[in-house]
This record gives sequence, structure tokens and C-alpha cells, in this order.
Amino acid sequence: MKRHPLTAKQRLFLEYLIQRVAETGVWPTYQELVEYFGFRSPNSVTQNLRALIKKGYLTRDALGYRFTDDTLLRPRDAGIPIRGIITAGALQEVVDTPMGTLSLEMIFPELPRIFALRVEGDSMVEEGIQDGDYVLLVKEELRDGDIGAVCYRGETTLKRIYREGSRIRLEPANARYEPIILEPDESEEVHILGKYVGHANRRGIFRAS
Repeated sequence: MKRHPLTAKQRLFLEYLIQRVAETGVWPTYQELVEYFGFRSPNSVTQNLRALIKKGYLTRDALGYRFTDDTLLRPRDAGIPIRGIITAGALQEVVDTPMGTLSLEMIFPELPRIFALRVEGDSMVEEGIQDGDYVLLVKEELRDGDIGAVCYRGETTLKRIYREGSRIRLEPANARYEPIILEPDESEEVHILGKYVGHANRRGIFRAS
């Protein structure tokens, strides 16, 4: 079932349901939800449940509510704890207070749409993308000069893409490689697999600048 994006409040509501069911094995009652979220009436609970059903996260049958995908109950990345504030100016007193967590979704807001491809080759090393890295891509329109994964006549490559009139130039980020020029009849056969938004390797996860 296709899922649709949630509002911030709907996301919090869903996260709480996932946490409670994972911990207790049963769904929270309406009253528990009203008290936890500070709702004025149970009607707010009903509205949130209906929204989650409409957007593809829940279903309801004679036995009650259930998640549309059991993977929602798998342990999730808790994120990196934010311990406080550090000044980048003059010396100041330490501010050590819990401030929540830094999640991957905060770094990549488009996380639900991201997919990865493993890189083979070194034509993009000057962009920091090495052989064996995983490039993170999203399916969306590229602006002139963006890095993207391209498919041409069954062959793929990762390059910076420029549209020059009716032709397309695929520009490497390594002086040892020449640009690939696709002329008008060839450019019509080019398919963009995804726009580069970052890459990952053993050193960490890197967001495109």
C-alpha cells in the first residue's frame, strides 16, 4: 500500500503507537492517548487514527487497528543524543542539558524517498565520492550542473550533468577522464535514475553541498 507524507503531529502520534505496541503488545486506549497528547476530547484521537488510515499507515477491521506494515515495529534508530550547547566564540560556561536526538531524517529530510547505489570507479573522486562508496539518490528533476545517476542504452554512470542546447554533457570529477557528450539523437535515450544528495562509506554519511 502506498503511503503519503505525515504532518509533524501525525508523525508523533504514529511514533507513540509504534512504541506502545512494541513495548506492551497492545494498543493504547483512547483515554491514554488523550492524556498523553493533552487532547481536549477523544475526537482528536479519532481524527489522527483516520488520518493514519487514509495515508496508508494503519488499517482497521473487526479485531481493531493494526499497522499496514509489520516492519514499523522493528527497532528503529534512536538517533544521536544532543547533550547540550557548545560555543564557537569566546569561552563560556558549559551548558550540559539533554536536547533530544539528532536523527538521519534531520540531515536528509527526503529520507523516505532516498535509495542507494554502490559506486564502482573513480571518476567522481574530486567530489569526495570514492570507489566502493554508496551514493544516495532521490528521484527528482535535476538542475543544470547537478550530479545524477544516468542510464544510457542500458549502461549507467554517475556524473555532473549539463544541458547544452540539444546535447547533454556528462562531466566527471577527475582530471584523468574526459567528458561524455551525447548528441541530440543520443540525448533522447538518456534516463535520469536519480539526483545525488549525498554518499556514505566507513568514514560516515555525507550530505551534498
